[in-house]
Amino acid sequence: MTWEEFEAEIARRGGAKFWWRDDDAAAASPELRRALALSRTCAVPLALAVIPEAAEPALFGLLHERITLLQHGTDHRNRAAPGEKKTEYPAAEPIEAALGRVSDGFRRLKTFAAERLLPVLAPPWNRVRKDLLDSLPAVGIRGVTLYGPRMGALIPQVNTHVDIVAWRRGRRFIGEDEALRLAAKNLSDEPLGWLTHHAVHDEHAWRFLERLFKVQGVHWLSAAEAFSYTGLKNG
Repeated sequence: MTWEEFEAEIARRGGAKFWWRDDDAAAASPELRRALALSRTCAVPLALAVIPEAAEPALFGLLHERITLLQHGTDHRNRAAPGEKKTEYPAAEPIEAALGRVSDGFRRLKTFAAERLLPVLAPPWNRVRKDLLDSLPAVGIRGVTLYGPRMGALIPQVNTHVDIVAWRRGRRFIGEDEALRLAAKNLSDEPLGWLTHHAVHDEHAWRFLERLFKVQGVHWLSAAEAFSYTGLKNG
């Protein structure tokens, strides 16, 4: 799919609502700085999913007015049992342990950047147990963001739909045609989420984002605005 075809499809639908989530924020790296600068320059809100236990204090000093923070697990450690897909929250772990870890991470993020923190969990590898999902409000987490179709859950959920990294093909950019086709397939009345991982982007991925942020007919939402469609509010 070309950019012209993509924009024509958006125009045919009368416009589109997009939101941008970037995962694995921890270090105040050149790649993170590039993502933050792109958000500022293009005037596009960015939901930055931060790993609480890995986050360097310097990271929080880089944030600007278009940045919202989400909680990206707590330590991003794979605890999956043999045969289980990667997850910080394995099925065999007591729910109290998993919930306690989420609570610890949430408190740490609030200490550093409470005014920018939306009470939303972005689980590492986009995987979370259903029982944990429904227990999150007990520790102050009032929303969740995953990848793909929504899980049936009591908690508000706003997902991402296009991951621009081909993880099983050398961690490279998935390609312009594939990214636009996937986006067009997921256009609906709900916000469409773009998922990025600044630390592994190649130049093709960065250039794609620069072009994406110029697409006509798109209203880019902050994370808070995207979740407002579900009734979740910050604070």
